[in-house]
Amino acid sequence: MDNSKLMEIIKSRRSIRMFHPDTLTQEQIDTLIEALLAAPSAGNMQSRQFFFVTDKELQHDLARAALGQDFIAEAPLVIVGCTDDSIERRYGTRGLHLYSIMDVAASVQNALLTAHSMGLGACWVGAFNEDGVHMILDLPRNLRPVAMVPVGYAAESAEPPPRVRVESAVKFVRSSDQL
Repeated sequence: MDNSKLMEIIKSRRSIRMFHPDTLTQEQIDTLIEALLAAPSAGNMQSRQFFFVTDKELQHDLARAALGQDFIAEAPLVIVGCTDDSIERRYGTRGLHLYSIMDVAASVQNALLTAHSMGLGACWVGAFNEDGVHMILDLPRNLRPVAMVPVGYAAESAEPPPRVRVESAVKFVRSSDQL
């Protein structure tokens, strides 16, 4: 893939909160799994797990745990990304409270871009009651849910939100011989 195609995928991806009920194909699900697992991780520990939820009752429970974001239950698939506290053995509290979250975040971004490239819509959801999600999915103690991603065929199109100016987001730090 050339850079212009990749940049088009990155720039045209939007958060989608309305979905058609059509189920995803196994090939689409397998591609999303491949994208999640291909993401970089701290020390290549890959201390993350993903739950693919297609059960409508559980999806409704997840939507309630997500502060009533009902669109979550409209998607044919909800991916719940969890950190795994096993990373703490190698990286201490920084690994537990930062690296593991970054690992899940990198995977989620891969999944969002991959979903978009396949003509699917998705939305990164971070506002939810962790204890509620933990209980709904009966997660083991070592896992912490940090992201939900409903995925499906978009029933809406979203306009690009305004972005900050480059000058306010990017600062160059150069050596004196580069000035």
